[in-house]
Formats: sequence, structure tokens, C-alpha cells
Amino acid sequence: MTEDLTAQTWAEALGLYDDPYTIATVAPRDHEEWWLDVAAIMRGETRDPRGWRSVDSYEEEIGEERLADPLHPWMSPPVTPADVERFRTYVKELPRSSVQSLLVVLGVIGWNVARTFQWEERRPEMERRARLIMSRFPDGTRFYSNVGWTGKDPDFYQQPITGMSTFASDKWDGGLIAVNDAEIAMIWVFAPT
Repeated sequence: MTEDLTAQTWAEALGLYDDPYTIATVAPRDHEEWWLDVAAIMRGETRDPRGWRSVDSYEEEIGEERLADPLHPWMSPPVTPADVERFRTYVKELPRSSVQSLLVVLGVIGWNVARTFQWEERRPEMERRARLIMSRFPDGTRFYSNVGWTGKDPDFYQQPITGMSTFASDKWDGGLIAVNDAEIAMIWVFAPT
């Protein structure tokens, strides 16, 4: 039985990313070129179109890094056609069948389920939350990630993430972008410095 997606279940599902150094947000799709919507998320200019919870561990950061660079932790967002072309090379399209395992892996320390304390006990609840997140994005949604993988339909439980193209200004990072006609989402995890 599929759990209904509501503001409350969405907020609970995003609990998968309550650890520091995470951004998980949905924004309206306002541009034909969806990378411009990604740029708006990176600049902190958007809010969830449904008014639902977002996670931004950097939003309330008052440290020197944020004061010196309001974009922190991101590098410059894609705003010009050249920027968009550069960012396109940072991601690959991920099949929907692989999204759940990536969402879960992004929520574990070190992105490695084999090293996750009590993985088998925690797995069902983490997968339930990942399915709730996915339920917001109907068939036809396209998913992209900057993390590396092998094979056509990767299972991120079975294979390690094989590198990444960083979006961050000073740390390694990995995440998922979901794009459809109405909404765009970024779920992004940054390494602690």
C-alpha cells in the first residue's frame, strides 16, 4: 500500500537528510531551460511551491564563509548559455529505477550502506522515506545526478559511487536533480570541511 503524500509525510520523508551539510528543496519550474531554475535554487531565491518543508543546513549559517560568499557552499550557478553547457557535463541522466537507492545512499554517512550502522534494520524506513520523496515526481520526471556509476540501471547499494563532478565551491558533493514540467528539486549533500 502506498502512503499518501501530504505536507506532513513529505516533511517526515525529508528527515532522511536532517544531518548537517544538506540541501533538499523543491522549486517551481519557471524556465524552459531548467538549469536556470537550478541556479535560482542555488542562490536561495525559491521556496517550495506547495509551501512544504525544505532542508537547507546553510540557510541559517552565519559563519565567515556565508558572509564572505552568499552562494556558499555552491560555486557560481549556471546563468549564461556557457554556464548551462558546462553544468550539463557535470550530470548524467539516471533511470527512475535507480533513484530510490541513490536517495537512500545520499542519506547515509559516507554514502556506503556496507559501513552503515544497523543497515538492515534501518533500510526499510529509509526506503519508505525515499519512496515518499519519489512519489512527488510523476512518471515523465527526469532525474540527473553528478555522482558516477557503472551500468545502465545502477543499484547504489551494490556499487560504490565512482566519483563526482562537484557543484560546491570548496568541498565534494553529490546529489539528485528531479525535473518535470511543474517542479524542479535538488537533494544535495556536501562533505563536512
